[in-house]
Amino acid sequence: MKYLIVGLGNIGPNYADTRHNIGFMVLDALAKASNAVFADKRYGFVAEMRLRNKQLVLLKPSTFMNLSGNAVRYWLQKENIPNENLLVVVDDLALPFGTLRLKPKGSDAGHNGLRHIQDLIGQNYSRLRFGIGSDFPRGHQSDYVLDTFSDEEQKTLPARIELAVDIIRSFCLAGVNVTMNQYNNK
Repeated sequence: MKYLIVGLGNIGPNYADTRHNIGFMVLDALAKASNAVFADKRYGFVAEMRLRNKQLVLLKPSTFMNLSGNAVRYWLQKENIPNENLLVVVDDLALPFGTLRLKPKGSDAGHNGLRHIQDLIGQNYSRLRFGIGSDFPRGHQSDYVLDTFSDEEQKTLPARIELAVDIIRSFCLAGVNVTMNQYNNK
């Protein structure tokens, strides 16, 4: 059984450690733990790994955030993966920093990357929302998401990323409902 695990972010050194790139950071940690290596392929950086009897295709789109749907749609079709085996890891301003929420489907919640994916494949795919908080003055949302994590946040960031990796593994092995029940309140 195949899964497409997508981490949303923007390519390039200017965005590398920003809040908006938490999806890339989570996928980097998952790949590193499995000795998987990303290769520059069509619409993104792709790595493959096995998790017991499951095959995972990891995707960091190179389309920039607002066109993420192009990469997701292409790799779903190329690998013949159904939408229910898609998990998108995304930053979320509405959740306090470090909060992780798995949902089997839903709206884009104002996130441009999710909006583009939804426009191309619909709402029926799972997403793992990684809370980045909303500690910014009115009108400065873009500056906030494109800034790096604070020193205080960086102290707990590795543990929260590791928990996100655990959630991805559980999603693939146990399914979305079991995983939500086990992890959504941690």
